[in-house]
Amino acid sequence: MSLLELTEVTRSVRLPDERMLHILQGVTLTVGAGEHVAVVGRSGTGKSTLLNILGLLDAPTTGEYLLEGVPIARLSNRARTRRRGRDFGFVFQQFNLLPGRTALENVTAPLLYAGGRQFWSRRRLAAEMLTRVGLGDRLDTMPEKLSGGEQQRVAIARALVRGPRVILADEPTGALDVETGGEVMDLLDEIASQTGAALVTITHDLAVAARAERQYRLADGVLVPIRLDRDSDWVGDVPTLVADRSAMTERRLPTGTGLGADLGADQGADLGADLDQDLDQDGARA
Repeated sequence: MSLLELTEVTRSVRLPDERMLHILQGVTLTVGAGEHVAVVGRSGTGKSTLLNILGLLDAPTTGEYLLEGVPIARLSNRARTRRRGRDFGFVFQQFNLLPGRTALENVTAPLLYAGGRQFWSRRRLAAEMLTRVGLGDRLDTMPEKLSGGEQQRVAIARALVRGPRVILADEPTGALDVETGGEVMDLLDEIASQTGAALVTITHDLAVAARAERQYRLADGVLVPIRLDRDSDWVGDVPTLVADRSAMTERRLPTGTGLGADLGADQGADLGADLDQDLDQDGARA
């Protein structure tokens, strides 16, 4: 049984002038436990909308989404929220760390919504995860005092502290230089491999996507499988694919019309809403 399974999923929205904008069109995708899958595409092709649906932040207009064989459409809003917090970890391009909160407090935040042992051991678990990503000596440091790579490591620790089944990474290296981005992807791959979590990377960086076991291209809301390697590059809006490099052959997909749109790209900021108040209350209890 697949961990995540989308079948003929669409997502459409009505524009102010009453026209319909079709963001995703007939998307079919399966992701198993422990798999690393990458989706590439230019801005405005629907990548973030796809991630939001996978992460239970949005719902398909039509089609079916199964999470461990369970139709998402049958879950109540409360059940979806509970599963999103327990089973999914989100890593975003802009880090979305809480300003004025230490690295430790940022990583502790998701555990405020956990139950039992995770809740009562939240500070220890957060400290252990920060140590695991190489920031054991930066627990009390504010985000603005950290480098970009260190901030992304805090974001990764926060995403993984509850032991999610699925890691959703939206442009995880987009704000980093090449070397630091490579280190971040090494870390994500390592932890996902060790924990058996599925890793879905949404990116425009073909070198990052080439790390995945399977790669897809999303263009105008249509998802198609492709094969990339570290030498792949963009030609206009189309990636060069692995074909017969010994014969210097390139296979290209048709260029889209650019009608796609990313909705929910700011959802990461929404996930942090109200956490300051909860952390204040947690600090008062500590």
